[in-house]
Amino acid sequence: MMLIEETPVADAALPVEAFKAHLRLGSGFGQDGLQDVVLLSFLRAAVAAIEARTGKALFTRGFVWTITHWRNDAAQPLPIAPVTDLTDVTVIAGNGAEIAVGPALYWQEADMHRPCLRSTGTALPGIPASGSVRLRFDAGMGAGWADLPADLQQAALMLAAHYYEYRNDTGLSEGCMPFGVSSLIERYKTIRIGAGA
Repeated sequence: MMLIEETPVADAALPVEAFKAHLRLGSGFGQDGLQDVVLLSFLRAAVAAIEARTGKALFTRGFVWTITHWRNDAAQPLPIAPVTDLTDVTVIAGNGAEIAVGPALYWQEADMHRPCLRSTGTALPGIPASGSVRLRFDAGMGAGWADLPADLQQAALMLAAHYYEYRNDTGLSEGCMPFGVSSLIERYKTIRIGAGA
């Protein structure tokens, strides 16, 4: 199983100015933009950490997911949510030959926590021995910062500020995700129940 992000989050989508205000950085001096690259890196790290903890893509972008077997013949949960557009399903034979699966054979069940690829018939297309299936889709809550829920905006700013303040700390005490951030993202986490979840 391999999940690849095809289109990274653009720098322009990240709230550098809001982050500067959150950090209460000085302004009006000749070197206002000097730390922008560093601030962007902390914002990217915070977004990545929140996405990893919640299983949600904050910013909409393209993904390619390759798997070697279906979890269930009739339905396959997708690895990240919310999926906004499932654009391609392709079965790849062991010799590399690709067979496009027509959209009449599947549909995407929209779900904020666990979207699924579902068969329109009794089963999803078979995956040959030594083969795989490639799914291409777009996932995310929105294209820009303003499209994100307010609590996730606040969590990202708080976590980026935490990373900024403890940038030299390699221990696990003060450098871990703060409780306030964990509290804000808690409702976005996917609940897993049972051994097969």
